[in-house]
Formats: sequence, C-alpha cells, structure tokens
Amino acid sequence: MTVSCAFAVKSSSNRGQYLVQQVIVHPGIATTKELYMPRPTRIIASAGLVLLLSTTVAACGTDEEAEVVATTTTAAGTTETTEASAEAGDTIADLAVATPSLSTLVAAATAADLVTTLANPDGEFTVFAPTNDAFAAIQSTVDTLLKPENKALLTSVLTYHVVPGTILSTDLAEGDQVVTTVLGETLTVNLTGGVVTITDSTGAKATVEMADIEASNGVVHVIDKVLIPAAAA
Repeated sequence: MTVSCAFAVKSSSNRGQYLVQQVIVHPGIATTKELYMPRPTRIIASAGLVLLLSTTVAACGTDEEAEVVATTTTAAGTTETTEASAEAGDTIADLAVATPSLSTLVAAATAADLVTTLANPDGEFTVFAPTNDAFAAIQSTVDTLLKPENKALLTSVLTYHVVPGTILSTDLAEGDQVVTTVLGETLTVNLTGGVVTITDSTGAKATVEMADIEASNGVVHVIDKVLIPAAAA
C-alpha cells in the first residue's frame, strides 16, 4: 500500500499556489515529487479580533491527494480548524462536499439543483462560499429558502455568490472592485492591507476567511456571511 506525506513548502508561485515537496513512501523505498497546493493563508482583522490563519500541508493519503489544514486562532485564544481536501481533478462541487464546514452550502446547492453546474469540468467559476456558521446566523431565513416553493429565491441567493471566470486574491488591486455575479447583480470586492471583504446589495460586508482554494473548474473563497441580493432583500 502506497502512503504519501506532503511536507516542506518550497516557494509561492503558479497563480498564488504553494509549491510543496511530497515524499512518497512505498514498502522499502521512499521517493519525492513536487506538487502545487492551494494557498489559504490569511491574516484577517474582523470585529476587533485578529485571526491568524496558518497553513499546514500534511497528512498521509494516496499519491494524488494531500490535505490543507487552516488553523484559526482568535485574540481570545480559541482555536478552530477548517480542512479543505485538494485532489487532482476536483471540481468546486467536489471541494465543497469534502469540506465539513460547507455542508449547509452543499445542502442548499442541492435543493436548488446547482451542484451539477458547479461540478461541470468545462465551467469556470469563482465561488464565495459561506460557512455553516454564516448560514446559522440567518437560520430562519435559511429555513424559509429551503422550502420547495422558494426554490427560485434560493437559486437567486446562491447564484449571487458565483462569478463567471476565476478571480484569485492575487488578481486584486488595493481598493474597491465591482464584479458581476451569475445572477446578474453586482458585488463590491475590497482589498485593504491584505484583507478581502465582499459587500452585497444591502451594504453588509463578508470577510474572506480562506482564499484561493483552486479547483479544476475555478476557485473557492470561504466567507463568514451570506450575501443577500436585491432580489431577496
């Protein structure tokens, strides 16, 4: 049985990814190879708390798989861990399904019949993915949106989180940039001092907690709030 363990971040390049050296351990022999992994590291200031995100590329798995673990430490000293699986050929849908903290998003996308779109290998999307905690903060609204009779409204909210094409954090300039979503409405993306925020139609701001999780058909940025379009405000 082949076991592989990624280690030693060597450089940061190739559209914002880390170049990582990986050791492949076979019975009686060990070899190494290099691969690129997503770069979710960020230092974020939000609501008076400083969040330090450190990335560890580790874990044993198959030759084509490694695990990115982002550990968040707040000023209060508590620690939370978010894991995102990165495997060759994974689509945005695959990444979301494999990330426990995005399970509510997956359930909502399934109810809106959007999973097939996000799994399309020929597509190219940027997805701002709210965490389970982000959805829990508006639980009564989520419960309403998940009702079958509100499928069209749910689809509007979810497609407001999707932008055609791939936008990495390294593509952003300081200040505001306006992007048009699949829904047709706009979002204002702001980069200030390394912190990326997304402002929706209501003026509410979401902070990017984990950026540049690249998939075969685009990129995912994990955010801490659900974005609300004018159609649902």
